[in-house]
Amino acid sequence: MNIAEQEILTIPPLDPGQSALLDMHSVLNVLNVLYGELTLLGLTLADDDFLLRPALDLCERFQKDLTDPAASLRQAAAMNQTLFTIERTISLELDRHPEKKNDPAVQDSLANIRSVYKVMEVRAREILARAKAPGEWVEMPIEELRTDFQRVFAAIEKNSRGRFRIIYNLGQQELSDYYIDLAIESTNGRTVSLPLVFKDVMRDLMANARKYTQPGGTISAGLYETAATLKFTIQDTGRGIPADELQTVMHYGRRGSNVGEVRTMGGGFGLTKAFLVTKQFGGRFWIRSELGAGTRIRIEIPRPGQNG
Repeated sequence: MNIAEQEILTIPPLDPGQSALLDMHSVLNVLNVLYGELTLLGLTLADDDFLLRPALDLCERFQKDLTDPAASLRQAAAMNQTLFTIERTISLELDRHPEKKNDPAVQDSLANIRSVYKVMEVRAREILARAKAPGEWVEMPIEELRTDFQRVFAAIEKNSRGRFRIIYNLGQQELSDYYIDLAIESTNGRTVSLPLVFKDVMRDLMANARKYTQPGGTISAGLYETAATLKFTIQDTGRGIPADELQTVMHYGRRGSNVGEVRTMGGGFGLTKAFLVTKQFGGRFWIRSELGAGTRIRIEIPRPGQNG
């Protein structure tokens, strides 16, 4: 990729509702996946996409609350009860359709839904922690952070229903596999310090890279912490972004004009959030992209006490 990178300096301001939804972007994505899986399970059990209506209603109520910070926090605090209610709704319908309980398609749906539960539980804990200290940096074991990302990709792989695998060893890659190269390093080699919300940014950018890269492609990402700076770079071998859209693709709800047919469960907020979080912590944001060759995003954030 020989295209020069461009630094993004500003984007149009967001209104309060957009800001609130952006803060909960990663939750919105997971809720959309859960809603889709619940709908599919209803179709598989009884050819009725609203069979699990009480669970779907809970998802819809949560989605509406995402534009209200206080309501979002209440939803996060009640996450365990919400998931319990959804699981109870599923159990009741399984009891009403005992002949379908062991159907492979039903079992696949149940496995996918329960993998989403784990992701949602993590998101809820992070939301509540961020609310207590929104600008705080946290120290995390490197292997714990790596495992968290791999758990997210495992859920994405399950949701594909066999269309692709996500692997971390290039020697294992087949034609329909995504190869992900994720490096996390720091000066002490054991832990890394980062704003908790930056985990959302990394997950969103890696999920976007996977989404806009065909199976068989590669996503390379690296997080590197020095005494002065937190650096994150992600590069994919995907479809790329038109050159005249690089300065505007960060705008709220904007996607590249060449991705219209890509199936997506998100709201087009990933790059917006990445840019605004970078600026929130006094950082800089660069992008370069080439159609048919992929996109590279580079972020640098000064560690506390290093930005002047």
